[in-house]
Amino acid sequence: MPVPTDQIGKRYAPVLYAVGREKVREYAEAVGETNPLYLDVAAARVAGYADVVAPPMFAVVYAGRAFLPALFDLELEIDFAHLVHGAQRFEWYELVVAGDEITTVLEFKDTSERAGLRFDVFESASVNQHGVTVSVGTWTNIIRGKE
Repeated sequence: MPVPTDQIGKRYAPVLYAVGREKVREYAEAVGETNPLYLDVAAARVAGYADVVAPPMFAVVYAGRAFLPALFDLELEIDFAHLVHGAQRFEWYELVVAGDEITTVLEFKDTSERAGLRFDVFESASVNQHGVTVSVGTWTNIIRGKE
């Protein structure tokens, strides 16, 4: 199982995601969120927001699209038959609201091998249309060795 250390630092093309009101509501309902800021435009506006606020883990929606090119990057030699989602962590900064345009850049941060497992670590950095960071994510894939 090759460990592609020569690819560390590789950045993928920015991915733009336009945050839609109904997508925010659908996501909130799907994950059981009941906070009116996520569902009700009037409540969000009374609280000082331009539109409904995206729940924090909505970051998976806009940042996830930036992660896809890395999965299919032939230089990383990811074996899908042995791929396991290892971990995911986010740090949040500026709130995301419907109407925002979020640009995410993904970087291949690290790779290592332990106990026959390859660990690939990626970082997503997402900014809004004003250039303000809204979230930074760490994504870890585990690729099991062939049995």
